[in-house]
Amino acid sequence: MALADHVKSGFANLQQNCFHQHTIHVGHRFLITGGAGFIGSHTALGLMEQGHSLVILDNFDNSSPDALLRVEELANGSGSLELVEGDVRDADAMERAFQSNGPIDGVIHFAGLKAVGESVRDPLRYWDVNVNGSRVLAAAMERHGCKTLVFSSTSTVYGEPEIFPLREQTPTAPIHPYAQTKLAVEQMLSALGRNGAWRIASLRYFNPVGAHPSGRIGEDPLGIPNNLFPFITQVAAGRRDQLQIFGNDYPTPDGTGIRDYLHVMDLAEAHGMTLDHLLKQAGPTTLTLNIGTGHGLSVLEVVHGFERATGITIPYKVVPRRPGDVPKLEACPLKAKDTLGWTATRTLDDMCRDGWAWQQANPMGYRGE
Repeated sequence: MALADHVKSGFANLQQNCFHQHTIHVGHRFLITGGAGFIGSHTALGLMEQGHSLVILDNFDNSSPDALLRVEELANGSGSLELVEGDVRDADAMERAFQSNGPIDGVIHFAGLKAVGESVRDPLRYWDVNVNGSRVLAAAMERHGCKTLVFSSTSTVYGEPEIFPLREQTPTAPIHPYAQTKLAVEQMLSALGRNGAWRIASLRYFNPVGAHPSGRIGEDPLGIPNNLFPFITQVAAGRRDQLQIFGNDYPTPDGTGIRDYLHVMDLAEAHGMTLDHLLKQAGPTTLTLNIGTGHGLSVLEVVHGFERATGITIPYKVVPRRPGDVPKLEACPLKAKDTLGWTATRTLDDMCRDGWAWQQANPMGYRGE
């Protein structure tokens, strides 16, 4: 199913390439599962701006087709995009994606469920979507001779570590089903890597926030946000009365949880650079990389940073901790820098400014149109 060939008037001339230029060979054809989601849409834009052809597989369970229309707007004629609507667990949908308009050179696998609390309440669903969905994808890749894969993993596989910053060799000890399923997929992919000519990278990223600087694509969670940043922007926009801070009794300087927040544009660039790295490898490759800034921020530091960047006061109240939350997660991103040449360059001010620009322009998200 192809996307519209034209976009709404008023945006056709928007030509803002906000991605840093990194070398990646043009002319590839990539499949992105979950490509209409928050990180997927920003990654898709970056790859299209570099001239690549994309096949997007998405069931729009927690995303909107409007995101892909806007990606096409922003790409402004660069690259191409084809949509296959379907569930990652559906082998027939996967076949349609691989049989679209040519061979697939590589895959970025975003599709999955990601809410910690929900995973605690409904673990079977998480094991089905995240693990079985990845199995269906890997089987299709093997059938079609495509063995280059970037997997969207998570820093929560480290569990409740006591030594920081976190390095890739830090022992994994996931404490909730979301992280357990992500680690299980990593292990499945590692087994594949030992059993053939696969080139696989698992990116354990930390807390992506912000939006594309145009304000046209951004994070649009359904219902009550599970993550801090969209909650803050929705309070700022008047959609919610106040921010809920889950716990202020953690062993941190201000009592609130510390996370390594990075701009979604930095994260999107990391995916393109990882694909480039894998495609250059002559033999089997299995790679695990932390993707973060290396500098953790507490919930209150982010709230106050947003207030400084926007001039808007964010009212909040402290509520009990959520199940599965840990006091601190902070990356050591040096391996990504050494391996890919990637480093996060955007600041908290950038994250707040761009995230607020998205929320202001889209007070009800994509569903506001």
